[in-house]
Amino acid sequence: SNMAGRGFAEEALPVDVSNIKVLRNGRWWPFFRPVNPDRETAGVSLAESFAEKYAKEQGVEVGLIPCADGGTRIDQWKRGSLLYDHALYSVKLAERTSTIAGILWHQGEADCSDALSAEYLPKLLEFVENIKEDTGLSDVPFILGGLGDYLLDYPPKGIFKNYPVINEAMRKVADSLPMTGFVSAEGLTPNPDNLHFSAPSLYEFGLRYYEEFDRLRDKNKVFAEKPQGDFAIRTEMEKL
Repeated sequence: SNMAGRGFAEEALPVDVSNIKVLRNGRWWPFFRPVNPDRETAGVSLAESFAEKYAKEQGVEVGLIPCADGGTRIDQWKRGSLLYDHALYSVKLAERTSTIAGILWHQGEADCSDALSAEYLPKLLEFVENIKEDTGLSDVPFILGGLGDYLLDYPPKGIFKNYPVINEAMRKVADSLPMTGFVSAEGLTPNPDNLHFSAPSLYEFGLRYYEEFDRLRDKNKVFAEKPQGDFAIRTEMEKL
């Protein structure tokens, strides 16, 4: 859910979306919120500030491919699962009209129990290796975002006490795989629920993701222009 985004729109910082598009049904549409409508509570996402920074720094249009699903465990992202295949197929569709530049990942709150957190590291490592292999995206940054320190205040207190175990697992995966990075959530603040990042914190988190992405990316990589399918035709029809 924190990857999908639960930031409140009324608290959101302004974002220049003029060069941001979102994949919907295999086609690129102009940006609108929520980017990732996985639940009726979906809101502001960290992907927004990431895309804004990327577009301005690189002078390009940036497309977001929403695949997040709130409240899911790492077991639900196994190779061949519904969520895994949805992400994989979305990448394949997007590659018809664009070139994938990176993967942003945030997950782990649902794996904070004693039993699940103890098994998290090998499962996360397997997932990252599988998705890199199956998408063919081993040459682009894969960014893992840490869980928030505020989880210790979630009622009942103690339910997320193992969040440092999840964060350490992410750090180890980032250290062990090429083109893989970890971004800390230290100091970021939540909504009143003490479960989801606030809109201002999601804005900051997206910038942290971009900094790590920019550190890892191949500065010499050239992205080929691809035909936009029916996007240009649709845009002209909307002007009529």
